[in-house]
Amino acid sequence: MLRFDVVGGMAMKPIYFAWCIAILSITIAWLSVEPRVFMTSQFIPLRNLMVQFTGLLAIVAMSVAMILSARPLWPERSLNGLDKMYRLHKWLGISALVFAILHWLASSAPKWGIALGLLERGQRPPAPYIADPIAQLLASYRGIAESVGELAFYASIVLLVVALTNWVPYRLFYKTHRLMAAAYLALVFHAIVLTKFSYWLTPVGIILAPLLLLGTWSAFISLLGLIGKGRRALGTISALQDYPGVHVLEVVIDVPDGWHGHKPGQFAFVKSDPSEGPHPYTIASAWDDKVHSITFLVKALGDHTKKLSEKLAIGQTVQIEGPYGCFTFDDDSPEQIWIGAGIGITPLVARMKHLAAAGSRTPQKIHLFHPTADRDDQALTKLAADASAAGVNLYVLVDSVDGFLDGTRIRKAVPGWRDASIWYCGPAGLGNALHKDFGAAGFALDERFHQELFALQ
Repeated sequence: MLRFDVVGGMAMKPIYFAWCIAILSITIAWLSVEPRVFMTSQFIPLRNLMVQFTGLLAIVAMSVAMILSARPLWPERSLNGLDKMYRLHKWLGISALVFAILHWLASSAPKWGIALGLLERGQRPPAPYIADPIAQLLASYRGIAESVGELAFYASIVLLVVALTNWVPYRLFYKTHRLMAAAYLALVFHAIVLTKFSYWLTPVGIILAPLLLLGTWSAFISLLGLIGKGRRALGTISALQDYPGVHVLEVVIDVPDGWHGHKPGQFAFVKSDPSEGPHPYTIASAWDDKVHSITFLVKALGDHTKKLSEKLAIGQTVQIEGPYGCFTFDDDSPEQIWIGAGIGITPLVARMKHLAAAGSRTPQKIHLFHPTADRDDQALTKLAADASAAGVNLYVLVDSVDGFLDGTRIRKAVPGWRDASIWYCGPAGLGNALHKDFGAAGFALDERFHQELFALQ
């Protein structure tokens, strides 16, 4: 199973930029309508401002995260792939959790201060007269909104902790994480009622209103199971090949209709068991309009993938959704250095098959490094055949025999490495080490170091 992990470099820049836009835009908008925050010294007025500010930060972060969870097509290219979109989704989820906790602390501060004797309980001033009928309606729901928001806050904390840890198997995570959409809808109600009414006709409202609408739409899509519906196709398993030496299962799926092709390096969500939900797997084959089949290489890593060889059968119907991803080897560098560590070899196999099927080799000189802890002679023979057919220079390093791959070995094998591009897919630890190593050697990381944000664990 593929999991997302933290890496650095070129892949992260669009994520940093998008996160900053989301958080800074609402911050600047709020400061434009509440400049008095810098002149407020009294506790209660300052606390009231912080309740509004932290609440806005939390609901904006959660709204953008909810929109991205629906897998919209338009941000994928800007963020350089769905894997980056999901990394941004994760960061926004963490940010929303932090802002929500700050919002809760600000809201609870007066009663805690009174309980600790730090504040005196004052007489509550009479409620101001509300002339606007919409403002009156919202004010009538204030008590309900506060209670609903508090319950949704507690539920969100639990669900986010589950999402950010590996405490539950994927099949339970898949089911519980969808409940975030329900919690989000409750928080939308909370935000609409309790956001200061005067904000709605200011830059705050101009940002907040469309985000809440799009977030609500995305939440309903999630709850109804409609995410990715327009990119789904049904296929039939036509071949299964086990490689026990490397604990990999090769699955070939015939897709007669509904699949409109893919680029090598892209991935798809595959659902073979409705109780598990869809799992992301990188495609290991080139697309042929005459054959209409897709090959996946699945490493036995988690509870689900370890049992796939027992659960899957030739003739079984599966659902495929995609393709996704921008790890597609598009550049004009004179040489490319491919590094496929372990099962990270999959997108590189797809690219080699594409080059071989095209009948003309790329003008770029390609060097493929395949470090692996396991060895399967049959799998390595097929890999060598794919490399030969595509005109790719192959370097296989079995850890126990050849030692570990590092930047020095790559640079020694590829004298023109400074002008090459690097395409890495594999465990995040090795990717981070190579990124740091090549950066220290003066390699142009921002322009030519490409890395999938999947951790293969």
